[in-house]
Amino acid sequence: MQVLTSLILAAILGYIGAWYVGAIEGNFALLLMIATVVTGIYWLAERFYFLPRRRKAAEVFASSTSQRREELERMGLRADGTDDLAVTQQKLLMQPWWLDWTAGLFPVILVVFVLRSFLFEPFKIPSGSMYPTLWVGDLILVNKFTYGLRLPVFNTRISQGNAPERGDVVVFRYPPQPTVDYIKRIVGQPGDQVAYLNKRLTINGTPVPTTALPDFFEEDAMRYFKQFQETIGKKPHRVLNNNDVPAIIQGASSYQFRDMCNYSVEGVSCKVPDGHYFVMGDNRDNSLDSRYWGFVPEANIVGRAFFIWMNFGNFKRIGAFN
Repeated sequence: MQVLTSLILAAILGYIGAWYVGAIEGNFALLLMIATVVTGIYWLAERFYFLPRRRKAAEVFASSTSQRREELERMGLRADGTDDLAVTQQKLLMQPWWLDWTAGLFPVILVVFVLRSFLFEPFKIPSGSMYPTLWVGDLILVNKFTYGLRLPVFNTRISQGNAPERGDVVVFRYPPQPTVDYIKRIVGQPGDQVAYLNKRLTINGTPVPTTALPDFFEEDAMRYFKQFQETIGKKPHRVLNNNDVPAIIQGASSYQFRDMCNYSVEGVSCKVPDGHYFVMGDNRDNSLDSRYWGFVPEANIVGRAFFIWMNFGNFKRIGAFN
């Protein structure tokens, strides 16, 4: 078992190392599920096989030592080594390293697996596409049960949740590269007619209410941008515009259902297909979103982002957001 365990741990460490250096494209959900299954098997083996064997060996050793002591006492000899007996029993009951690093880790790995797969998953904001709502370095939590529970890795729905709403900030698997996670705001639901023309957002023919706010200073760009309060759905949020960027959408790719969109020098207008969503970043002129690569399938949505639990560069960022 020691050799087998060594090979398993070496394979896992090799996978992580290759992922870290960029030799392969890793899948953390798959790695976590494999770790849960493997350590769970070892935990069951420890509980029902290895631990009973160690206990039996300790009992046999204690019994034989007790018999030897009685024999010596009958012969009028003094039996020493009581402390050695306790130490030896403790060594016999102790988990070997290969069980300590597998069965011993199972409870912790199981808790992480359940929390991450079905309740909350942490993410780190890598870019400024969601300024001013989310900043680079924000560590956020994503609610994974609001839209219905899914089996990890297989992504099979196992419970019916609420439908994503306009205005929700969601994490989703990037349609052109599903192994990459993106975060944007939903602005269009299935069946909606969404238009972003001359930098004004319209949903089903109705302009989204906006109110001008003081300019926002973006630290990454070291400059000020026009800031507005926009109301999509139930709660208002803030968005940025860069007057130096033209309204035309440049560099849009060829994607599924592109025929449901109309591009012009003013921007883009799209009819959102069934089972899909139209998403945009709050930093409107610095966001690679549905205007460029198309719609997000419902099955790609990981969950709703709702809380900043840490930003090591700015503790004031901690808290809920719209």
